[in-house]
Amino acid sequence: MSTRTKQLELEKLKVQIVIQGICQDLAETATNLVFGSGDIDAKVCFIGEAPGKKEDLLGLPFVGASGKFLDEMLASVNLSRDKVYITNIVKYRPPNNRDPLPQEKAAFMEVLNKQIEIIDPKLIVTLGRHSMNCFFPNLVISSVHGKVQKLKNRLLLPLFHPAAALYNGSLKKTLISDFQQIPLILNTI
Repeated sequence: MSTRTKQLELEKLKVQIVIQGICQDLAETATNLVFGSGDIDAKVCFIGEAPGKKEDLLGLPFVGASGKFLDEMLASVNLSRDKVYITNIVKYRPPNNRDPLPQEKAAFMEVLNKQIEIIDPKLIVTLGRHSMNCFFPNLVISSVHGKVQKLKNRLLLPLFHPAAALYNGSLKKTLISDFQQIPLILNTI
């Protein structure tokens, strides 16, 4: 699929969210739809759970404190936002930054799967248990973080969420260490 076709397909998906009223209750409390950003031809797609306050205000994923930490980790493996694609499962901020509800995640899974199909990354990196469990509901993040999983014709690397690492110093070292695998994985694909 050409880059232009991908752009058009992703725009259709954004419009579809609004027209179909996906999670309309969240849309009414949010400032912006936070669809995704980055290289739509990327080999790596990062998936978080839902936008936070700053993401909601700017309409972009991972632009708050977690996003700054993600940027630092990307730089540590010679990547940048313009070389990867970043999105969330849920595309609207849940009120008061609460965890997304199961029905909210389920409502956006078709959109997320289409996003992945259009972008066609070789590696999906889930950030946190919520995004990992959308693909592997029976896995526990503390047991499988940093261990590559097979997901149809793609690889999936479950990692702790950057926010968890910011609040728990011991997780920070683990996340940074797990993150270092990304270029190694890409070199084997």
